[in-house]
Amino acid sequence: MFKVVEHQELANDILQEVFIKIWRNIDQYDSSKGRLYTWMLNIARNTAIDTLRSKGYRNEQKTTDIENTVYTGDQKSVTTQNTDTIGLKKTVMTLKKDLRDLVDMAYFQGYTQEEISKTLDIPLGTVKTRLRNALIELKSIFK
Repeated sequence: MFKVVEHQELANDILQEVFIKIWRNIDQYDSSKGRLYTWMLNIARNTAIDTLRSKGYRNEQKTTDIENTVYTGDQKSVTTQNTDTIGLKKTVMTLKKDLRDLVDMAYFQGYTQEEISKTLDIPLGTVKTRLRNALIELKSIFK
């Protein structure tokens, strides 16, 4: 369980839910289809994945305590200073404009690829390809 879910409390909650599902659905187990262990393992894995994909879990991950927000704010300013001091922004500025804009949005402004696609009104596949090309070009510059 802990391989799929990294937080101990959440893993414990999911494990309890798995035990309840197994208890309620034990009559659905068919020994001709596989071992009991495999059946229970699949229930546990699917429950963990369902939890991580749930809207409630994703919303919970978006909200943070005030202490974490303040700490994150300090981290962002440190990151910005570090990218400036190592010349990363100058190097990104050497890219073609379309690549430069995508890298800026994705890595400096924190947009997701889907958000970039919607904002710039270009297909998601194009965003992914251009970002990959930009990273390859940056890698060659740094070598």
